[in-house]
Amino acid sequence: MRQSLAGLILAAFTFIVSVLAQDKPPEPDGYRTEDYRAPVPATLAGVRVLTTAEAASIWRAKTGVFIDVMPRAPKPENLPQGTIWRDQPRLNIPGSMWLPDTGYGKLAAATEEYLRRGLVRATAGNDAALVVIYCQADCWMSWNAARRIRTYGYSNVAWYPEGTDGWQRAGLDLMESQPEPRTVEETSSTR
Repeated sequence: MRQSLAGLILAAFTFIVSVLAQDKPPEPDGYRTEDYRAPVPATLAGVRVLTTAEAASIWRAKTGVFIDVMPRAPKPENLPQGTIWRDQPRLNIPGSMWLPDTGYGKLAAATEEYLRRGLVRATAGNDAALVVIYCQADCWMSWNAARRIRTYGYSNVAWYPEGTDGWQRAGLDLMESQPEPRTVEETSSTR
């Protein structure tokens, strides 16, 4: 009786997982280069995928560095003379480093260097440190960035696909942040 009940429970669990996975696209061979706000895969080869509870546990224990790759809204080019421009505030996981625009499928050399230097600062040069990458839910920017960071030789990369949306749904605090500063060369080409 116990074996048949265990088998039934396992079959139900397998069915539920397969139904949920159907909503998720498969991992692509390369980086996503368009439609960045769309359902993301459930997996990322070589990268640990975190739930909100796991991300919160890492955050509370301070055992990883959190990197937000949410893009920064550009200043509109057609603003009338004298218009005051205010950046939209970005709320992220407290203590995170915000490296905007580093999750695009194709990066300009200056943006890639900005990402690399930000990672070195965040990890104090330790490529074995746990690096948690996030953005928002259904955002390919974090998927792309986590994949790219693995190619840089970082061996302990985690991807938090629910990002600030999942964090906020769980009732966890967010705080207003500012992007990591860029050099003059990096500001001329953000992608």
